[in-house]
Amino acid sequence: MRSRGLAATVLALLLALVGVVFAASAAAHSGLTSSVPAQDAQLTSGPAEVVLTFNEPLQEQFAVMTVVGPDGNYWHDGTAVVDGPRVRVALRPLGPVGAYTVNYRVTSADGHPVEGQRRFTLTVVGTGTPGTSASEDSGSGDGVPVWPFIIGAVVVIAAGVGAMFVLSRRRKS
Repeated sequence: MRSRGLAATVLALLLALVGVVFAASAAAHSGLTSSVPAQDAQLTSGPAEVVLTFNEPLQEQFAVMTVVGPDGNYWHDGTAVVDGPRVRVALRPLGPVGAYTVNYRVTSADGHPVEGQRRFTLTVVGTGTPGTSASEDSGSGDGVPVWPFIIGAVVVIAAGVGAMFVLSRRRKS
């Protein structure tokens, strides 16, 4: 009976530790502090580039930024460039009136991916020509994979169960 209480206590402590570790790592990620154009900006002409600024320097590897227009086509020109806490991508001259969505995924200084979206609206028709259709890339799987977190949780729980088993065996001896 006593070993069950100890086992429950050990398991509760392990689960609390996992929660603290995940909360601490989530708090350590880079955070977006500003964007040019600003979120929900109303523009009469297209900017030459989109610039996102974060609260800390970013890793240069794996940065991705796309700009999708109201027509469902890409309007960025080239790849994202990281410079310290900033990531930028050049834009083609914009075309249709409507909302343009800036999708980004960068790697924070601690190695964790950070992703999100910003939007701005073009209010006057431009003369630009779009890039390829964004729907052609819709199956690329840009989301953060969940499987590493599941495997990590299974390993931690298995270690806790194993520790409880060893402790209960020692008590009986």
